[in-house]
Amino acid sequence: MKNVLAKVRQAAARVIRKPERKPLAARRVLFVCMGNICRSPTAEGVFRKVLEARAPGLAVQVDSAGTHAYHVGEPPDSRAQRAALRRGVDLSTQRARRVTEQDFTHFELVLAMDELNRAALLEICPVERRGRVRLLLEFAPHVGHSEVPDPYYGGSNGFEHVLDLVEEAALGVLEHLRRTEPPAPADSPTPGA
Repeated sequence: MKNVLAKVRQAAARVIRKPERKPLAARRVLFVCMGNICRSPTAEGVFRKVLEARAPGLAVQVDSAGTHAYHVGEPPDSRAQRAALRRGVDLSTQRARRVTEQDFTHFELVLAMDELNRAALLEICPVERRGRVRLLLEFAPHVGHSEVPDPYYGGSNGFEHVLDLVEEAALGVLEHLRRTEPPAPADSPTPGA
């Protein structure tokens, strides 16, 4: 009987044991638009490509989300996917999600595509994390725009324009990460911890 009990305990310990966590990337960036199907997934994909090409050794976790839950679980808009693919950026594996309060603790930069979404983020952001919420185009002041326009209701040219703006800003975000120190570990706990 003792043998059976010991085996049950061992089996239970294996089932209950938490999986080993991968080390967190030193840097973490979240791109945000309204529905997470056009601008923010495009920014996520473009920034991943920039990191791969220009900073393959820099550990950065990249994600995107929406301020609204209209499209949770859906892939990016097909027009955004086609435009991005023409520039060598594959968005097909991404799925829309909504921003959570934990995102403001986990990500050191929460980059909104426009003022409307920045305001929505600030409404749910803890006061002590508001400095992390910024406009993406702050990182590309030379483009002469402060917002990435929503291409959803327009034609294919709108998606190309989004890519142009996001490509410029992605270079600025990378430069910012290279010039600044990552947040202190106490300032960026593991999600779910």
